[in-house]
Amino acid sequence: MKTILNSLLLALFFAPALVLAQQTVTGKVSEETSNLPIPGVNIIVKGTTTGTATDFDGNYTLSVSNGDILEFSYLGYTSRDITYTGQSTLNIKLAENAAELDEVVVIGYGSVKKEDLTGAVDMVNADDFNEGPVLSPQQLISGKVAGVSVTSGGGAPGEGQNIIIRGQGSLSLERTPLYVIDGFPIDKGSVGGSRNPLNFINPNDIESMVVLKDASATAIYGSRAANGVILITTKKGKDSGFKFSLNSSATVSTPFNQVDVMSADQFTALINETGTAENIALLGSDNTNWQDQIYTNAYGSDHSFSALGNAFGVPVRASIGYTDQDGILINDNLSRTTGSLNLKPSLLDDHLKLDLNVRGMYTENTFANRDAIGAAIDFDPTKPVYDENSKYGGYYSWIDPNTGNKPSLAPTNPIALIDLVDDTSEVRRLVGNAKVDYNLHFFEDLTATVNIGIDKQNSHGRKVTSDLIPTADETWNGSRTSFTQEATNKLFDAYLTYAKDFEDIHNFTAVLGYSYQSFEFENTSYNSENEEDGLEFEFLDSSKSVLLSYFGRVNYSYNEKYLLTASLRADASSKLNPYDRWGYFPSVAAAWNIHKESFLEDSAFNELKLRVGYGEVGNVNGLNDYQFLTRYDGSTATAGYQFGNSYYQTYRPSPINEDLRWEVGQTFNIGIDYAFLDRRISGSVNVYSKKTKDLISNSFIDPFTNFGNQIEANIGDMENKGIEFNLNLIPVRTDDFEWSLNYNIALNDNEITNLPDQQFVGGITGGTGNTVQTHIKGEAPFSFLVFEQVYDSNGKPIEGAYVDRNNDNVINEEDKYINHDPYADITMGLSTNLSYKKWDFAVVTRANIGNYIYDNVASRAGTLNRATENGILTNLHTDYYETGFQKFTDNGLLSDHYIKDASFFKIDNITLGYTLDNAFNDATFRFYGSVQNVLIATDYDGLDPEVYGGIDNNFYPRPRTYVLGVNIDF
Repeated sequence: MKTILNSLLLALFFAPALVLAQQTVTGKVSEETSNLPIPGVNIIVKGTTTGTATDFDGNYTLSVSNGDILEFSYLGYTSRDITYTGQSTLNIKLAENAAELDEVVVIGYGSVKKEDLTGAVDMVNADDFNEGPVLSPQQLISGKVAGVSVTSGGGAPGEGQNIIIRGQGSLSLERTPLYVIDGFPIDKGSVGGSRNPLNFINPNDIESMVVLKDASATAIYGSRAANGVILITTKKGKDSGFKFSLNSSATVSTPFNQVDVMSADQFTALINETGTAENIALLGSDNTNWQDQIYTNAYGSDHSFSALGNAFGVPVRASIGYTDQDGILINDNLSRTTGSLNLKPSLLDDHLKLDLNVRGMYTENTFANRDAIGAAIDFDPTKPVYDENSKYGGYYSWIDPNTGNKPSLAPTNPIALIDLVDDTSEVRRLVGNAKVDYNLHFFEDLTATVNIGIDKQNSHGRKVTSDLIPTADETWNGSRTSFTQEATNKLFDAYLTYAKDFEDIHNFTAVLGYSYQSFEFENTSYNSENEEDGLEFEFLDSSKSVLLSYFGRVNYSYNEKYLLTASLRADASSKLNPYDRWGYFPSVAAAWNIHKESFLEDSAFNELKLRVGYGEVGNVNGLNDYQFLTRYDGSTATAGYQFGNSYYQTYRPSPINEDLRWEVGQTFNIGIDYAFLDRRISGSVNVYSKKTKDLISNSFIDPFTNFGNQIEANIGDMENKGIEFNLNLIPVRTDDFEWSLNYNIALNDNEITNLPDQQFVGGITGGTGNTVQTHIKGEAPFSFLVFEQVYDSNGKPIEGAYVDRNNDNVINEEDKYINHDPYADITMGLSTNLSYKKWDFAVVTRANIGNYIYDNVASRAGTLNRATENGILTNLHTDYYETGFQKFTDNGLLSDHYIKDASFFKIDNITLGYTLDNAFNDATFRFYGSVQNVLIATDYDGLDPEVYGGIDNNFYPRPRTYVLGVNIDF
């Protein structure tokens, strides 16, 4: 009892002191540069759970004691710790976390702070990549970058992706960007049997993708940068304890759209109404939707595992991945195994740094027979799939009563095409590079860099067609073709980098280097039918090209306000003759960080930069080797020369052009980068003009002056002009909830400004040798060239009636006119991300305005005579109900009725995720569901409004895909 009383007395004695020690502090938290209040700032007494948050006006009240450490923190700002010393009022200013401006952006042969960029450069980090069933890196940035259009070739698993940056830059050469992976420019081509040359990179291994858009940024890569550059940086090892990551997902892909052809009931009614007795007698009694027969639900899975940390003093990251994905076209499959290893050791007190990268891929492809897509549109819907009496393995087929075989002009049973053709390949690829940076001990401002790399890929494929497949060939006994291809890309780069700060005002960096890159290719093939016919059945081809380069760049910054960049690259390509082999590609760019000026010190701007730049780049990418030398080409298999009873392949010289030189692109760019209101609003605006001089394209030549009537020559000029706008917006940002938006829009106008000879391109199905596109001065490349259809008072096209545009009373080639082009005038991307506590939600959308499509499916399959010609029945496109066209003609095929507006709005992806922290042993789980290809809003009545090149014919439909996945970090 005495002890208790003493304790109570002691407590009463000290109680006033305790009460006096506990005080109330009030204050306001505001942003350092703008002085605007910041609501929702967390204020915690360090080491306790005591705390509060600022109200809407940035005010707070908190009970504290002398000596307490108050921690002020808010997302996007640098946290501050303040020791309380008895103040009744404590106002705090928080500075924006400058990590975004200090973020290092990889550029050609080096890197700079984001704030110091002078060119048109956009970076997309892993946190901003598109989610869902992503099999190739290009898909990660679709819709994310203004002026960058990403279009898949179709819906097959791992299908190639076409990227166009700021419009078409060439007519006959490659029009896709250069990809540089960890400093290694890879070969954009691929060996046979590969669906996409970038499939060797597991998207889960990519840390960031930087898009260099204007020539002032790309000129350091010279001749390979004519169509822009995409720098891919993969995830690296870190000097830390080991961390592991496991990503796993399962997908279901479903076909959701079909070509509009007649149903069995519609087709039967049409034949009964318009056909002869012989035609009607050919009708069957089945109801077969052939598109339902060839498409199915497709299942897939994707798994990857990675580990990063420090092993024996060396930062390391290793990963392995496996993907198995079916296509919605039956028998289509992609199976891919990838592996990567990165080592980043530092030696000699960090003076010597190594970056070692190696990644490999093994892919097994089973290619479904895409001929079945067209056959499913054409085949009579009243016929069955199978016929037990059929001589063709039980598959129904039309039979010619005179020969007992399939008529040569009859479509082949689509299921037979899928089941009786086995087309497979295996592709192996190994890409590795070693980058060594040595910061000289005796001159620490100078760093010597050597980067060596090799890209080795080989493939083996074969296609076996069964002897049971329906055919008109009476001697048919099956066929087998095969190929083996190997490509080797070797790189050696060596350069010096000098970096120096003078008096903390002048910053100077210079790069001077040398590069050698060689590309070798070998191809062997075999054809069993040629062997049976006594023709050459084995083929061997090999080629090699070399690119030799010198390059230099200077960066200068004055007081971090005024920036200047200049570069020069000299390239020599073995593709060109010795006298025109060297090309010189300069660039210069300047920038002004206006927000650092004194008159904007107290403004709401966190960034305001004005940029201007000019640069030149070259292009011979895609040009065949040795065009300036006499070459000999073998005749086709059907053009052998007979000696006795044997046929021999002949060889003829190919046309040559000894004067072929560089195609040169010149870009002028003005841009503004902006950020204000604590970077809640940021983005950029760019205005550019991109001119291409000395376009390489086909040119007609005088007879008997060469070994042919056409050669590739420098004959034209082209211009792209455009505006790009990018906006990043954070409407809400608190500790529990954040909502961000990214919107970008680009306008591009593409025009051929000089071309002496009109060119006819864009081959189509129907007739013989018909084309629907043209290159001509004053118009966009690949513009549609068609007849102007005449319509009646009800808006129905009048068959065979076209506008006589030159009023000569004759409808001929002179009456064709330009009717739009396939490339959008305006492209837009809008993505939004929301996170609330453990939940995250993302939506990615895109829109194209002004892109047009030629509907080749409707044009070739929409006339009545086609239904009953050749003694068989062939299904029709429902466009017949709109036109009523009776006969197929070449002029009808080229009617502008088939040129259709394909503008669209797409919801590409919706993803919902939930993160479970510290589930066990500090492991973090993120569960997510995703839907890809959610919605397409368009007036185009074909299969899909997004067809690269603008000609819709036998397009592999893009499926709708559902994904369930989990990411585990531990």
